Amino acid sequence: MSYEDIKAAATRIQPFVRRTPVLKLEHCAGFDLRNDFHLKLECLQVSGSFKIRGAANRVKSLSPEHIERGLVAASGGNHGLATAYMARQSGVSATIFLPSNASPVKEEKLRRLGADVRYAGKVWDEAHEAAIIFAEQQGAFYMHPFADEAIVSGQGTVALEMLEQLPQADLYIIAIGGGGLIAGMSQAIKTVNPKARIIGVEPIGSPTLRACFDVARVVRLAEVTTRVATMACGRTDEGIYEIARRNVDDIVLIDDDAMQRAAALLWFEYGIAADMSGAASLAAVMSGAIHPPLGSRIAGLVCGSGIDGFNA
Repeated sequence: MSYEDIKAAATRIQPFVRRTPVLKLEHCAGFDLRNDFHLKLECLQVSGSFKIRGAANRVKSLSPEHIERGLVAASGGNHGLATAYMARQSGVSATIFLPSNASPVKEEKLRRLGADVRYAGKVWDEAHEAAIIFAEQQGAFYMHPFADEAIVSGQGTVALEMLEQLPQADLYIIAIGGGGLIAGMSQAIKTVNPKARIIGVEPIGSPTLRACFDVARVVRLAEVTTRVATMACGRTDEGIYEIARRNVDDIVLIDDDAMQRAAALLWFEYGIAADMSGAASLAAVMSGAIHPPLGSRIAGLVCGSGIDGFNA
């Protein structure tokens, strides 16, 4: 995957996505804003998250014959919604496998999009195994959420927009689930601005890429305990790891409660309905997991929508 692939993806997906706005954080109760801090609001994206970018790029890179028997995905919620949306746009069926910790709200949204929703396992990796078997049996096309160059190139288009909207940014904070978002974004960012720092954020209960960084190879986690379904992944892909190893400066771990508090702040202060993964960039700074030097110009993103901050 190259920077040119990401630029091509931006052209390909243009009819299906929104250019989401950026918000400058200010006047946050209980949080000392020491630096310039902007968030890109991918929670306002079609299907509710950045995932539509990768899904649209993958589907529109295929011939109709590839998908005529439908699309299949395993998801913590957001990738499933993007897949279901593209299936509806393409006039084919969508079967989405969810782990048991997926949000009931996202399940309801999937059903409203016309998807066949099935549960399999406690975490994404188990739903993934069931989805692959089903896709092979049905002859349907399996939409992997991160081990796919077209998907990752599509996710990288978030960074193309941020580089235009926030040209002064020197620190990017990016949530990690399987790693497709940070791989695609980091490839674009480092191509345009090699001096920018990129820091990934993972839950303590799912340190997927952090564990790989620590031993300099891809490993499978012994267990995944986070309750954030959209950031729960036991093993990343070799290609994703290699891109991250080249481009990502550090990965920090935060607890689930920190993300819920950040989601609550986004709702209370700005009326932004973020899921817990969408609040991860802010949570990493609020919790002290990241200590940006004074004068840093921070770019984060609210990568997914949800109601996690409503009752926190």
